[in-house]
This record gives sequence, structure tokens and C-alpha cells, in this order.
Amino acid sequence: MKKAILSTMLMLFVSVAAMAKGDSTVVFTTTPQMHCANCETKIKGNLRFEKGVKDIATSVPDQTVTVTYDPKKTNVDKLLKGFTKFGYTARRVQPGEKVATKTDEACPNM
Repeated sequence: MKKAILSTMLMLFVSVAAMAKGDSTVVFTTTPQMHCANCETKIKGNLRFEKGVKDIATSVPDQTVTVTYDPKKTNVDKLLKGFTKFGYTARRVQPGEKVATKTDEACPNM
């Protein structure tokens, strides 16, 4: 429960900070889902090379990847394509949407 609250507060902080700089923030969920720190590391380590990405915050409990980016250098479609370069498919999470965790999925990064 503490992690969920902390994650929510982190996403709110990132959103507020992004608005102050003129950056944009988008929240994604991935397929396959994130299962562990290795999954988070793979996503952060690869997505950071996408042009315009300023910050990446991941949450395994919430199954979200929050990306802060410069809209002058990239957009949501380019970021979605960026996930495919390292074996993931992503989709945008709508505000207030809760992403269900798939318990039958094996971790590809173990």
C-alpha cells in the first residue's frame, strides 16, 4: 500500500515538475508486464535513448511507465514505437485507469 501511495505521489510530482518546464508527461503500460527490478531496468535503460526523453519513472505494482519528454523533440507515437525496439509493446494509460496485473505471465528478464 505504501508503494502505491508513493508511486502516485511520484507521478504527481513528475507531472507538476514537467508542466513548469513546458515538458509533457505520458503514462504507459507494457506487454509483457513488468515483474521485477530487471524489467524496470530494461525499460529505463533502453527508453532513455529515445530523443527528447527527460525522465522515466516505473512502477511494478501499478504496471506503469511514466515518461516526461520534450514535445518539441518527440511525441507519444514515437515513444510507443521506442518500446518495440527492446521487445515490449506499450499503450497509453488513461487518467484514473487501473492496470490489472497478469499473474499467469512469466518474467522474460529473469
